[in-house]
Amino acid sequence: MEPSFDAVYYEPAALQYELGNALKQKYAALPWYPIESHNRILELSSAPNCDFAALKRHLIVGIRKTHRYVPNAKVSDWLVPFTSSGCRAMCLYCYLVCHYNKCAYLRLFVNREEMMARLLRADEQAPIPQTFEIGSNSDLVLENVVTSNLERVITELGQKGRGSLTFPTKFDMVAPLLELAHGGKTIFRMSVNPEEIVRGVEFGASPLGDRIRAVNEMSGAGYPVGILIAPVILLPGWEAMYARLLERLSAELSPIIRREGFLEVILMTYSYVQDAINSDAFPHAVPIFRRELMVGRGQGKYCYRAEVRAHAEEVLRRLTHEWLPEMKILYVV
Repeated sequence: MEPSFDAVYYEPAALQYELGNALKQKYAALPWYPIESHNRILELSSAPNCDFAALKRHLIVGIRKTHRYVPNAKVSDWLVPFTSSGCRAMCLYCYLVCHYNKCAYLRLFVNREEMMARLLRADEQAPIPQTFEIGSNSDLVLENVVTSNLERVITELGQKGRGSLTFPTKFDMVAPLLELAHGGKTIFRMSVNPEEIVRGVEFGASPLGDRIRAVNEMSGAGYPVGILIAPVILLPGWEAMYARLLERLSAELSPIIRREGFLEVILMTYSYVQDAINSDAFPHAVPIFRRELMVGRGQGKYCYRAEVRAHAEEVLRRLTHEWLPEMKILYVV
């Protein structure tokens, strides 16, 4: 499933790179609008909230200038700014909207060779092998359909690196990754949610059944894999929804995943920005903000109240133990 775009906004210097030229040829039929910076496109950032879905049809092409690695303590050791930010999907809870507001559209960064060289240096210089999270700002499986970047990165680290890569996804287009010489150095993580949330909240992402198929295929191709139950959204009837999800995962995940895979569980946070955009852009969508269950957490964000989170964690741990007893839960946050 390759995303379609209606226009490209680009930094002219991006065309000096191999990927920039390839994208210019690939999308030659679209209008191309020069911009000074991928971070500041006034006509897009000033658009009304109701245009949010329309803005997602634009492709932004630029050069990544921020390369600072951030320590992490979950699946990875480092969060790495990489080849894209934003996404074509329109999940109502998307944390990228908190950072980019209406500008959470897909941005591709053409200086991929520079980013990969930096990652390989960091890998070589580390005292012990490290794990690098390269997908915290985008969905790299979706991006790969446009750029083939993920295929290059997985293969290069598999051949040259000591450490590992990891990234999460909500997309199922994994066929180009299955035959790569990954060397077991790429940890593939699939994000799942109950069917009701996938259909009613995760607009534009792959259906749940396709995601389960994809993670089974990746595991079958020798990749270490994990499952993110994320974000957990406490809609009315959530306990039954997540019970059905865990039962389905138990039935459909491959035996090797149920035996050797891991779980991450992340409860939803929400923000004033998301609520304002969702109210205007998706007025008939499932309301995911439940004021009676949530509390402000600073900087315009909400999270579930402590006692609500504690109950949700207890329920989810119990359901997971019931349906996926061999899978380790790395954390619940």
